[in-house]
Amino acid sequence: MNKQLLAILGVILVVMGGAALFVHNQGAGEKPAATAQLGQPLLKGLKASEIGIITIREPKATLTLVKKDNRWTIAEKNGFAADLDKVTDLVVKSIELKAGQVEPIGEKDRPRLNLADPGKGEGAATAITYKAADGKILAELLVGKKYFKKEPEGDASKAQGDGRFVMLPSDPKQVYIVSEPLRVATTATGDWISKEGVAIERVKVLEVKPAQGGDGYRIERDTDGIDWKLVGAGAGQKLDVSRANAASYSLNKLDIEDLAAADADTGLDQPTVITATTFDGLTYTLLVGKNDKDKTFVKVNVEGTPVREATPPRAEKADEKAEDKAKREKAVVDDKKKFEDRTAREKTLKDYVLVVQSRKLNDTLKKRSELLEQKKPDEKKPPAKK
Repeated sequence: MNKQLLAILGVILVVMGGAALFVHNQGAGEKPAATAQLGQPLLKGLKASEIGIITIREPKATLTLVKKDNRWTIAEKNGFAADLDKVTDLVVKSIELKAGQVEPIGEKDRPRLNLADPGKGEGAATAITYKAADGKILAELLVGKKYFKKEPEGDASKAQGDGRFVMLPSDPKQVYIVSEPLRVATTATGDWISKEGVAIERVKVLEVKPAQGGDGYRIERDTDGIDWKLVGAGAGQKLDVSRANAASYSLNKLDIEDLAAADADTGLDQPTVITATTFDGLTYTLLVGKNDKDKTFVKVNVEGTPVREATPPRAEKADEKAEDKAKREKAVVDDKKKFEDRTAREKTLKDYVLVVQSRKLNDTLKKRSELLEQKKPDEKKPPAKK
């Protein structure tokens, strides 16, 4: 081997050794950096008290939560109330997010984990942006696929997951695995709206007028008891007390499942009308539209000034302590305030088309004939003994 060839080989070895040393040093530098991020909060500096707007953007929809007068609302639903517990849950879990695992990722691999840039088609991430009330961005997070320690059986989209793949827009070359599945990262309004509907209590008069006419009814009672009677059509016929009670009490808790989409075929152009007048001075008018997959479209209007009839005062005991009396009187005041606040909230529902579970109205929407006491079939007499 001549001297020139040895010199060339020497140069090659030096270059290869230097490259190997560079790769080694680079890997050694990256590994401690990634390790240092483990257990660290991802959205550093984010404070719940500073958040005034939360935007959730999916590939085909956007949902905007806005804080107004110390309550959260949904901008896309004309300021309808959001579920405070769910908003709080999202904020708290986002603030507590910590890196459980950190891995490098290339731009081509991001769609595989649903972490491509939002709005970039298939494989796009769900983007959550936290803003101050003035619109200043406080923090951003890209949410991707659920993370499973073990592949779930059946439909993975319905499984809760052991965590989530997430990214920070400011650091697009790293993907983090967090232990929180972030199930609330969705734009579905049904998952965000406040489900509090109406609570029609202590009904005095209940009237149902079917959309196409026919077998409607009107029932009344003089006290908050079981002395129901038919008025108008069918007056004098004997009511089945349990069915009359069910028709009234079914309205005690009418929760909201969702709000109707703007283009929904609600059937409210020809509604069934339910009118309930209460002993507390309120009149509820419910316009009931079509059924759609066990859900029914409803509009609610509440009129009147709430006047809660106080229960007869309990006779004071001679030995009642002052603090016990104060607690008792405070409970009466608190109950009255709670009732008035609830009525005020119910009156705001008139601007929306609500979606409720159909079964909630089944007992109220019975025909008049179905509320009557049913005749029992004649019992057969046993054959006479010979």
